[in-house]
Amino acid sequence: MIRNSLIREMNFKANFLLWMVVELLWFVGQIIFLEVLYGQVNSIGGWSKWECVLLVGTHQITAQIFQAFFYVNVAELPELIRTGRLDLMLLLPVDPQFAVSTRKFGMDNIVNALVGVAIVIFSLAKLHVVPSLTQVALYAVAVAFGVAIHYAVLFGLATLAFWIVRAQGLIYGYFNVFNIARYPDSVFPLGLFRMIFTYCIPVIIVANVPARTLARAMEQPWTGLAQLAAAAIFVVAVTRGFWRFALRRYSSASS
Repeated sequence: MIRNSLIREMNFKANFLLWMVVELLWFVGQIIFLEVLYGQVNSIGGWSKWECVLLVGTHQITAQIFQAFFYVNVAELPELIRTGRLDLMLLLPVDPQFAVSTRKFGMDNIVNALVGVAIVIFSLAKLHVVPSLTQVALYAVAVAFGVAIHYAVLFGLATLAFWIVRAQGLIYGYFNVFNIARYPDSVFPLGLFRMIFTYCIPVIIVANVPARTLARAMEQPWTGLAQLAAAAIFVVAVTRGFWRFALRRYSSASS
């Protein structure tokens, strides 16, 4: 499937390059926004300028990996259900959720994820932080959990299409919601909003936990990592159960 996706992308090289430029400009816009903010203050919610840049870079890595492997596939699930093309996915000799979730692959997103990696490394240099191999490994694990959370939440929303047929509004709405992850968690006041997006839809911790693991070597990362891991496992398990339940309702294109 990855090979087929790369062949398809190379048939439209200009589009491939254009999407890379668009994503890069969006990322540059976020950095400029931080430059403007930190031109007026020294810290935001206890986060210095370069810690925030590292956080934005971490969000870029997580978001781009998520988009490369899952976003387009999950966003097309309502259309597969509406048109009955899901029948073809169900007939494949692999798990249906795997087939639906991995049909397409975005190489341009991987390139943009590497830009995020470069920004993270540059931020660490500005912070004069040299992470240990353990920190780097924990950071990679935390990013993987973050990708899993984004995938599971979005897949759960897309699965609602078994009942409401067209769920694009929910999907595109979540695409905007997960941008919350690029802000320090300490800027959100304790209350209903923070509780919802920390525990119910845990997007706030997706980039904050791995960024802290690298930038703040003196802090113990285990509490945050345990919270992130628990959130990822719980959301993935719930989504998996919901998908299996929803499949029983699917009537296929022929009925």
